[in-house]
Parts: sequence; structure tokens; C-alpha cells
Amino acid sequence: MAIERGSPLDLAKRAADRRAKSRSDANARDHGWRRETYCLPRSQAREKAQEWFKRYPKSAYMTEIEFWRELADGRIEFTIRRLPSAD
Repeated sequence: MAIERGSPLDLAKRAADRRAKSRSDANARDHGWRRETYCLPRSQAREKAQEWFKRYPKSAYMTEIEFWRELADGRIEFTIRRLPSAD
């Protein structure tokens, strides 16, 4: 069995193709999530999150608050995500 050897350019192209394929596979896995970002006053943010958890139960959709923070003006910015398992 012979080892195929190519030019440095061929080697660079194969490495770039392999790297691009692994990145696209990772992005495809990540794009399975549905995400929404909101920036609301605290009470409305709480209502919105409860609405999501009621509409998309954690047990079926793996719904979760992915990120949240309180802004200087008192509003809450948060990102909620879920799987589209039953869409």
C-alpha cells in the first residue's frame, strides 16, 4: 500500500477542507436550538419566561434560560432556548 504524497498546497487544501467540515458539523448541531432574546422590565421578563416554560415544557423541549443579566436601567436581558422537538 503506497502512501499518497502531494504538494504542500494539496496538503493545505485537505487540512482546510477537514477543518471546514468539522466547523460546519458543529454549527449544524448548534442550530438545532431555537433561541429568543428579550430585554424587558423585571416583571414582564418573569412573565415571558413563565410563558415559554408553560408552552414548551422543559421535559419535552429542554427549555432553559441560557443567559441573563440586569441592565443599568433595571431591565432584564435574557436569552431562552429550546429544542424544536415537536414543531
